[in-house]
Amino acid sequence: MRAPTRRTILASITGTLIASLALVGCSAGTASTDGGPDTTLTVGLLATPGNLDYTTTAGAAIPQALLYNVYEGLVKLDNEGTVIPLLAESWTVSDDGLVYDFVLNEGVTFSDGSPFTADSVKFSLERVKDNWTANGPAYLDPIAGIEAVTDTQARITLSTPSNGWLFNMTGPVGTMFTEAGISDLATAPVGTGPYTVSSFKTGDSLVLAANADYWGAAPYLTDVTLRYFTDATAQTNALLSGDINLISGISQFQLVDQFKSDADYQVLEGASTGEVTLSMNNASDAFSDVRVRQAVMYAIDRQAVMDTVSSGYGLLIGSMVPPTDPWYDASLADLYPFDPARAIALLAEAGMSDLTVAFKIPNLPYAVAGAQVVKAQLADVGITAEVTPLEFPAVWLDEVFADHDYDLSLIMHSEPRDVSVFAAASYYAGYDSPAVMAKFAQADAADPAVYVELMKEATRTMAEEASANWLYLQPAISLADADLRGVPKNTPSLALDLSTIAR
Repeated sequence: MRAPTRRTILASITGTLIASLALVGCSAGTASTDGGPDTTLTVGLLATPGNLDYTTTAGAAIPQALLYNVYEGLVKLDNEGTVIPLLAESWTVSDDGLVYDFVLNEGVTFSDGSPFTADSVKFSLERVKDNWTANGPAYLDPIAGIEAVTDTQARITLSTPSNGWLFNMTGPVGTMFTEAGISDLATAPVGTGPYTVSSFKTGDSLVLAANADYWGAAPYLTDVTLRYFTDATAQTNALLSGDINLISGISQFQLVDQFKSDADYQVLEGASTGEVTLSMNNASDAFSDVRVRQAVMYAIDRQAVMDTVSSGYGLLIGSMVPPTDPWYDASLADLYPFDPARAIALLAEAGMSDLTVAFKIPNLPYAVAGAQVVKAQLADVGITAEVTPLEFPAVWLDEVFADHDYDLSLIMHSEPRDVSVFAAASYYAGYDSPAVMAKFAQADAADPAVYVELMKEATRTMAEEASANWLYLQPAISLADADLRGVPKNTPSLALDLSTIAR
């Protein structure tokens, strides 16, 4: 299993909300100024993309905006996290689990007018290995070969059976590109999706327009503006004033209650894959000793952190696995109970009773609030945490994620089923366990009947060895105008699927 050099990190409220609610009452909606139905939408978000190229830029902000909207793959995730067809009409799998034959939808074109064919599949997936440096290129490692059998049949052969690769194809690495459209991915995306990029102002807004030549059902919304805020209070004020219509994944949950009793708005609560994580650099001098990492586990009152940051919304977890994954183990949430005395004893045993650590966090509201609680709790056991907020995404990704220049950080990981990537030695956490990585590889190639148990074994070892402190699972709560229908509630993928929304 090849470890990735960069990886999707989720910060802040990029609890990306995909799912499919039925489009109830789509014909009745707010009227536009010209008397027709209002087919525009403005969404308020916090994490802004630095550019539009998620093949080389880590972070969830770009796929949140573009995946399933501008770009599509052979498959996607539905509301419940099930793999369903998209550009592939159907597929079959050989008895040995190695050969996947995909039948492609006919008449699909990219937004530049070029046709989507099996050659597009071959081109797109083959370039992941050599041209992607972010968002999980290692996810396609099981692929041994790709063949364009006909224009509408693509055959993918795996080197070994894989329980996870098709699921991973629903994410960014499964994106289909046209060869002529990759020259300027950072500013001019070319995809097969229901929308095209109309304009992009870094740090301000991304405007999408309905793709007039879209191969599938036309989206109800013809013009969508993703507006980026640096402050959650300003974001909610914009909703109250009518400047925006939807907050996808609110980050300051104390602001939710004011909307619950207001008939002009709706509060949508769904399932998330966002693990709010206190990352410890396992390769640093401070945390190379497992006893010190375990001390941090005992030192932190995770309920207090969750109460402070999300007003008690969320779920305490003990691993990088949400309840929606088959190998979720609820017992891990109780593995390290809050026990400052035990933490002090472990630090003394490790000879680290007077420890100062560099606590570098993204300058996002949940991270800033959570870091203050963590800092105070660590001080109670003799650890001095020097908190430094870093601009997100640019500075945090460079300094913490890429250069591994930190001791502690606090970030939310939202990419689905990414626990095995977290365990890779080259990842920013620095957790180096060949045995755990071998267990993940064994699980992926195993008979489906034992797949789940092997995944549980590997994730339990990571928890026991305190590879990180997974504080809690971020709730997925969105605020919307009352007349919006089909607003995605759950977050099984990184994408905010706009095609389901209507008035």
